[in-house]
Order: sequence, then structure tokens, then C-alpha cells
Amino acid sequence: MQHTNAPLRTGPVRRVVIAGGGTAGWMVAALLSKVLGKGLAIRLVESDEIGTVGVGEATIPTLLTYHQLLGINEQEFMAATQATFKLGIQFENWRNVGEDYVHSFGLTGKDHWTAGFQHFWLAARQRGEQRVPHGDYGDYCLELRAGLENRFAHLPRNGLNYAFHLDASRYAVFLRGISQGHGVQRIEGKIAQVLQHDDGDIRALRLADGSEVEGDFFIDCTGFRSLLLGQTLGVGFEDWSHWLPCDSAVAVQTASVGEAVPYTRSIAHPFGWQWRIPLQHRVGNGLVFASRYLGDDEARAMLLQKIEGEALMQPRVLKFTPGQRDVTWKRNVVAIGLASGFLEPLESTSIHLIQRGITRLMQCFPAGGIHQTDIDEYNRQVRDEIEHIRDFIILHYKVTNRRDAPLWQHCAAMDVPQSLAHRIQMFSDTARVFKAPHELFGENSWIQVMLGQGLTPGAHHPTADLMGDDELGHFLGEIRKQVARQLVQLPRHEDYVRSYAAPVQPQAATA
Repeated sequence: MQHTNAPLRTGPVRRVVIAGGGTAGWMVAALLSKVLGKGLAIRLVESDEIGTVGVGEATIPTLLTYHQLLGINEQEFMAATQATFKLGIQFENWRNVGEDYVHSFGLTGKDHWTAGFQHFWLAARQRGEQRVPHGDYGDYCLELRAGLENRFAHLPRNGLNYAFHLDASRYAVFLRGISQGHGVQRIEGKIAQVLQHDDGDIRALRLADGSEVEGDFFIDCTGFRSLLLGQTLGVGFEDWSHWLPCDSAVAVQTASVGEAVPYTRSIAHPFGWQWRIPLQHRVGNGLVFASRYLGDDEARAMLLQKIEGEALMQPRVLKFTPGQRDVTWKRNVVAIGLASGFLEPLESTSIHLIQRGITRLMQCFPAGGIHQTDIDEYNRQVRDEIEHIRDFIILHYKVTNRRDAPLWQHCAAMDVPQSLAHRIQMFSDTARVFKAPHELFGENSWIQVMLGQGLTPGAHHPTADLMGDDELGHFLGEIRKQVARQLVQLPRHEDYVRSYAAPVQPQAATA
């Protein structure tokens, strides 16, 4: 469909209303007010009576960019949110029961312009360990080795690629302070009604006390309800549960009983998978499961059986449908966070998608009027990115040797999107991976997961075969030595966090 570039609503956007708080609402408010706040009146409506999901506690390295844009002091942030560092995710029992691998944030080995590092490692593997010592693919990645040995530090040059484990509720409070410092007005109240203009645009939010919050532009952060985009503007939802069968989660927080490791644990079970996210002051735990194979009560019992440490709360069950709204921007409403769609937290992408939603919106912010061309481009980019992430998550379920339970039998037999089928077949045939535009996960992420899940390519690039055994062995050995040299210089993760990011203790009053 062709559109003219005439504004849908010709008046300038000066009043922005954010519906809903939580991580999504306050991430939007913080960055929008920091960058564009001088020209906007920004109000956020939330109710203390409405709880937030608050379990998105593992992040990916893109969050560092968001913090840089806000000028956040990392040590203050970590102290405020009881954060620890994260170097990747350990996937346990995914390839098969008793088999583990790590998807790390680092780069593995050294690429040649004609071929990625995996081709040289595969060539050595084909020749055999006696001819060309090569070890595991992960031996060539500093982040992976550092994670498994519980080590971390900020390195002066070519530093580690890292993210955080954080307390999501504390993070929202931390961002609320930044937002209000930039002039964002928080309005306490429950949204009772969404009011529209005659043309369908949102005009105001009517609160339970009868007051109205008017705006020119609305950002829907109302979570799964999608109160503005879904319920009011009637934007449909594309259900992806035929590819992602898990539709429920039960979460509980526990007291720490051991060292906080710098990686998330994802432990596959017959009915789904379990997460463990270590913070400074506690551990976040959860079980993501398919309700067709496991009931809520059984899921609670299973999770409580498998946790370590005292439970600090009653387990709570969350219900969701994996999928995405048909569009995320319609008329004068953009949905960000759960209001726009949901993918299970297997690769810790929830906070990233909030971040991308707000940064993308600011790149085409409709200050002078809302244009359909901006809406179309925004929706196209969102769709491209979310479908790539969807495929990456489906990959974990599809490519596996597990057949021990109905869930895994279903996943092995299911058809997958053509875009994913192409990637799997290409890697299986030639070990090649290519990153698409607007794609979050790079080549090395796909390689780590495909190899880790048990997909072995049938061929490799001929460039690797031009090296003799000694040359190839020397090339690989030098990379492993460099990783080992850097690794021994890193302190224990727990010690580093304690000295770098410990919470500030209140000083005792003096007489």
C-alpha cells in the first residue's frame, strides 16, 4: 500500500503520555526525557496496585549502550540494582541430557576475510586431535572461559563483552529517579478508560478517580494487557506457540548459598527449562514450561524441588502467548515491552527489545506531526528484528538430540519458519552463517548455539585446507595461549563485584 507523507495528525507532538511503569515504562521515560525532554512534557501513569512482571533480570551487552546514552555511572547502577556481571548463558541438558554448552558474548578465535574461524576449527577437527590439537570450540573465546572459571574484570584494551544480572524492580526505581530528575511527571492512578478522537487517535487516559491525562502521543507499556494498542486500537496478535510451545512460567527468589557466577544457567527439563540468575543479594529462579505437558501446581512443586537456598517469596505463575502484535505503532500509539509481544526469556532479549523500541522511536520521533512513512518504517524494522530473535530461540528447541519427553518429540518433528530452515541447512551443508540487517545476534552466536545443540557441518571452507598440519596447529595454539594468558590475569568474579559494585552502606550516626 502506498502512502503520502502528509501527517496523520498535523499538530506538533509536545505532550507524551507513557501508560504503565515497570522496566519498560521507566526505560522509555529515562531516555526520552534525557534526549528530547527539553521540548516535551512527559507524563507516566502507573498504579502501585498493579504489579509488574519483574522477572527480566538477565540482560545482554547492548544494555551498556543504553547506559552510555543516559550517562549512568556503572558502579552506582550495580550497587542500586544489586547487579552482577554476565558473560553468557550456560545451556544444560539442551543438546541431550547430561550435555552442556555455553553461548558466550565474546568472539571466538580469529576470522579470515574469506571464512569465519569455525572453518579452521572444523578443518582441525576433521584431521583429528593427534594431527592438529584443537580442543573445544569454546577454548578460543575468553568470555566463555572466564565465565566457566568464575572470573571477571574490566580490561583496559579489547575488554570483555559483558552484560548484567540485575534486580528488575530496583532497576525500575533507579530509572524512575533519573527520569524525574529530567522532568518526567509520575501520575499515580489506575487507567479506567481510554478516550479517543473522532478519527480514532487516542486523546486521553481517564483514571479511576475521574481525572484525565491528555496527550498528543502515547506509549503503551501496559504489559500483556496491551491496553492502548491491542484493546483500544484493535491491533491483532500473531501467535507463535506452534513454534514455541512453552506458554507458562513460575518464578521464585531464593537466598544466595554460593558464589555468584558470571553467567545465566538455563537447564532443560522434560517439560521446559529452568533459569538461575545470581545477583549480589539473592538468586532469581524460574521454570518456563508448556502447560499442555505440566500443570501449574506440578510446576511450582518441581521448581521448589530444584532450587538451592531458602525461598524468599511464594512462587508465582505467569501465563503468556509467544508472539507479536501485527504492528507495534498505529496512529499515535507505540507499544513497547510486553504490550508489543512476548518471546520467552531464553536468550535474555526482553530488556533489549524495550531498549531498541525506544531508541528506534527516537530516531524517527514525530515531533512535527505523525507520518505514515515513519510508522511503516518503524514497524518494518521491528518486525525484521523480532523475527530474527524468534528464529534464534526456536533453534534451541528444534536442533536437539532429546527425544525423552513429548515436548522434545514435538519440537523435533515440528516445521520451522523458512528463514530458520535456510540457516540450519546452510550451516549443515557448508558451516556458513551470514548476519541479516537489523539482526541482534551475530554469526558467532549462531555458530555457538548450532554447534552446542549438536549440529555438525558436513563441509568447511577450502581456505582452511590450504594450511598444513603444523601451520594450522600453530594458528590455533597461539589463540588458545592468548586466551589462557588473559584468563589467569582476571580476578574471581565475586571478589571483583564486591570491590567494584558493593552497595553503599549507610554511615552510623555520630553523637
